[in-house]
Amino acid sequence: MTKKNKGFTLVELLVVIAVIGILIGMLLPAVQQVREAARRTDCMNKLRQIGLATLSFESAHGAFPPGRLFPAKDASAPYDVGRDEPSWFVRILPFLDQGVFYDKWDLNRSYSGHSPTTKSQALSSFICPSRRSIDDANTPDGYEDIEFRAPCGCGGIFSIFVVGGATGDYAGNHGDLSPGSNGAATDYYWGGNGTGVIISSRAKLETGGSKKWIDEITMASIVDGSSNTYLAGELHTTEANKNTIPFNGPIYNGEDLAAFTRVGGPGVPIASSAEFESSAVLGFGSWHPGTCNFVRADGSTAAVKNTLDTVTLGQYCNRKDLQYVGDE
Repeated sequence: MTKKNKGFTLVELLVVIAVIGILIGMLLPAVQQVREAARRTDCMNKLRQIGLATLSFESAHGAFPPGRLFPAKDASAPYDVGRDEPSWFVRILPFLDQGVFYDKWDLNRSYSGHSPTTKSQALSSFICPSRRSIDDANTPDGYEDIEFRAPCGCGGIFSIFVVGGATGDYAGNHGDLSPGSNGAATDYYWGGNGTGVIISSRAKLETGGSKKWIDEITMASIVDGSSNTYLAGELHTTEANKNTIPFNGPIYNGEDLAAFTRVGGPGVPIASSAEFESSAVLGFGSWHPGTCNFVRADGSTAAVKNTLDTVTLGQYCNRKDLQYVGDE
């Protein structure tokens, strides 16, 4: 009597392996989508916390924090101060339960004058999980090329040395480019000229060496309404430019404006993808497929389509243009 072999044949085994491979291939994209959805939600929650901390700062100080201290173009004493003090991210630290870290900073002292440990301390609150971990959030010292244009049309490029430190993935809304960017005293980056909420502010040197910021953006300053104006959003950088000055510079360094604030509107769209290159130093952008996260000046959040037209984007970035805000 012949004994029947109850095992699998080679053909049957190969078929089973092929079916398992197909099922894994179908399952992996779904798993990746679930993970990205979780990361996107985590990113949104971090922006919400940044928004609430900034609103708490506004409630305590009567104004939103200045993005940085920076003089007007032709400032003279006692208003010719500011340029490299700590940025707004340092000012909101106490409202993010980071009081111990905040106490290591002196807002009247230059960023470069602080200890290397303080400058390089990255916080998970400022990091998008789709882009990096807390261990991948530092940039070394480097040179930043600045393009200079005079009203006559002439100009050139000069380099400034930027002290490195911890990097991040979020930036305050400095406004749009309507003030200009052509070498004039009205350019958006000079103290007091920003049309957003977290802007460069002029400062006055007071007795004892303290620097009082002048351009206070209050809730009343947001003429278009806090629910119609962005407070902060995800800053754009590509994989190649991550942790690289000037594309993704030190977020606590008030000298490096694009490291902690961005602009949006005509000429500066939301980045269409993680590889988007144009205006990468100025604009907002995300690594979440199809969207970019923002928090508004009332603390509410929004996942904005990266195809949003620049006119509407500019209306959300400008706190006082008195223009109708379209759909996000």
